[in-house]
This record gives sequence, C-alpha cells and structure tokens, in this order.
Amino acid sequence: MEFKDYYAVLGLERTVAQDEIKRAYRKLARKYHPDVSQEPEAEARFKEVAEAYEALKDVEKRAAYDDVANRYQHGQEFRPPPGWNSGFEFSGGDFDESVDFNRSDFFESLFGHPTAGARGRGQRAGSDHHAKVLIDLQDAYRGGRRGISLRVPRIDANGQATIEARHLEVNIPKGIRDGQHLRLAGQGGPGQGDGPAGDLYLEIAFAPHPVFRVDGRDVYLDLPVAPWEAALGTGVTVQTPDGSVQLTVPPGSSPGRKLRLKGRGLPGVPPGDLYAVLSIRLPPADTPTAQDAYRRMAEAFGDFHPRGTLEA
Repeated sequence: MEFKDYYAVLGLERTVAQDEIKRAYRKLARKYHPDVSQEPEAEARFKEVAEAYEALKDVEKRAAYDDVANRYQHGQEFRPPPGWNSGFEFSGGDFDESVDFNRSDFFESLFGHPTAGARGRGQRAGSDHHAKVLIDLQDAYRGGRRGISLRVPRIDANGQATIEARHLEVNIPKGIRDGQHLRLAGQGGPGQGDGPAGDLYLEIAFAPHPVFRVDGRDVYLDLPVAPWEAALGTGVTVQTPDGSVQLTVPPGSSPGRKLRLKGRGLPGVPPGDLYAVLSIRLPPADTPTAQDAYRRMAEAFGDFHPRGTLEA
C-alpha cells in the first residue's frame, strides 16, 4: 500500500502547531464538502481531508504517525517495519465514528479499527484503549500465552507526546480469526479517584506468511508439482501450520486445481479447511541433456496443441 502524507493533504508543514490542524481541516472541509462543492472530485478530496484530520487532530495518534513518517516519503510503498506487531495503543474514544467515510488500508494498518465494544464509562472512569497487534498464524492454530509489546503515546505536562513501551502477557484463544478483538479488562486508561480503569481492546491481525494465506477460517497454500507428477499422480508431504500431512495429487491434475484437506484450516466450530492450489513447475532446460529430454517430449507429444484455437 502507498504511504500517505497527511500533512501534505492538509497543506501543512510537519512542525505545525496542533491548533492549526483544526483550522486547516475546517477550511478544506468547507471547500470540498460534496453537498456544496463545485470542485472536481470533491467527494474523494473531502474523504482524504477527513482521514488526514482523523490521524493528526489528536496528539497521541499524531505522535504515532510522525514516528512512522520519519521513515517514509509520500508515494512510497508502505511496508510495516520489523516488529510491527508491537502496535500503537490509543484511547478508543479518539476515533470519530460520526464521520461517514471508509478509512484507507494505510490508516487502518497504522491505527487499526475501533471496536463497537469500547464504551463510555462516565467522568471518573478510565477510557477504553485500542491497539492492533500482529500474531503468527501458528498462534491462531494452537493458542497459548505470548508476550506483546505496545508503543503508547504519553502526553507530558507541556502537552507534547512521547512514545513509551508497554509489555503485556496475553492469552491467544485457539482458532482466533483475523479482525477479531481481545478484551483485556482493566488494562485501558486509569480511572480518576476511585473510578475503574478502562479496558484494552486488541485487534488481531495475522503477520504476513511466505507460504500460507487466510480467508476466514480457510487456509491456502500454493503447491508446485513437476509436469509428470501432475500427469501421472503422486503423493507428497505438505507442511501445514499445524504439522505435516500426506496429500495425494490425482492423475491428470491441471494448474489451479484445489486439493482440499477438510478440517485442516483454522480451528473452530466448524473448523476451516486447508486448500493446496496446484501449480506446474518446469525443469530448466539449462544443459544439453535437459534440452534433449525436452526435444524427445516434443516428439512424443507431436499432436498436442497447447494454444488450441488461438493459432491461425
């Protein structure tokens, strides 16, 4: 995804005072509001302005954004840096759900998405907090207790934000899905006086995996096979997030065929399935012996026309 320069969207320098952000937003919101604006692409610009304001209006979220922005330029491909599973923790009430627009993937990769479970608690109670954390797919298969690190913006006496580290031990339920929330009671903002502390809501996301991809409870992997394995059939050993299994490739298999391992996806009631998607991997013709083998294959299958009706 592309890194978004929210300061540029609002026409501001990164050193701008906090109160200037609101003034810039109001000016641009009036200019691009789709109900009154005659500007081209006014609705899209209005949504960009609203998202930029959502990210910068609060000193906590602004500090988190600045921490990332120091490493990226506008238009660059945004790839979460190593250790991104130590996400940022925010006050849940800072998300303005009254603004009717879909936040970009970039925004949600940084701030997560507020859960409807966060609730107001009155004047003396602590605020609910929100953080997005990455876990390994294997954690979702097996569950268990693991440590996480969060980066928490703190406001000092001068109203400036600094980033502090916070470490927690969290129970990961077996079968948790991407996008689900974990509620940690009493781990949010402190209450005033005798007021109770708020809760911390952790939005779960799966760390990118080089082999597996997840859709709901189903898990997919690409399984390369040799041409003769696809044509004649074979048995292969496949590594899954929960151990190795034996898989049969039927004779006459073609690229894109899905081999289903029922119940081998994410645990649940019912559990998901695991799908191995076949691809054909050709041996390289990089030696005289290999080239001769391909020539013999061409002679043996002289009646085979791979392009069919595409040929003149």
